[in-house]
Amino acid sequence: MTKEELIKEIRTVKDFPLEGILFYDITTLFKSAEALECLGDILYEMYKDKGITKVVGIESRGFIMGPILATRLGAGFVTIRKPGKLPAETIEESYKKEYGTDIIQMHKDALTEDDVVLVHDDLLATGGTMKAAIKLVNQLKPKQTMVNFIIELKKLEGRKGFPKDLEIDTVLSL
Repeated sequence: MTKEELIKEIRTVKDFPLEGILFYDITTLFKSAEALECLGDILYEMYKDKGITKVVGIESRGFIMGPILATRLGAGFVTIRKPGKLPAETIEESYKKEYGTDIIQMHKDALTEDDVVLVHDDLLATGGTMKAAIKLVNQLKPKQTMVNFIIELKKLEGRKGFPKDLEIDTVLSL
């Protein structure tokens, strides 16, 4: 499949989760074996030579492609979750998103200073969730941190809020 064909598979839902929001539903990509394999291949090609030791997925859609990519790279997988979901000692970060405020957590022992980390999520809109995730990851002082999204909504200019030296890649741009 081409990237254009992948984009055509994405369902848009008006007024979800709140009125005025146009939601890009990528579950339509995941239900297609061909699209899922294509996404896995694209992500693997992007990161196969970067020395990644951990892929960090953000709840919940980062839990789909994150482990697939980690397995293909021979890396571990780490979860960033909503409060109360992780059983051991955690660190947390609160943040604002386009329609509210939220908190995310990660296990305090999830990463080491020797790790090369790719933080993965499904969508770059305003960037609030990813900025909080990067703060969490960087508290544990990994060797390097990179960021990946499946989709970037270009018109929202979410990249502007990130440090210029942070490597940010996306598979699809809308």
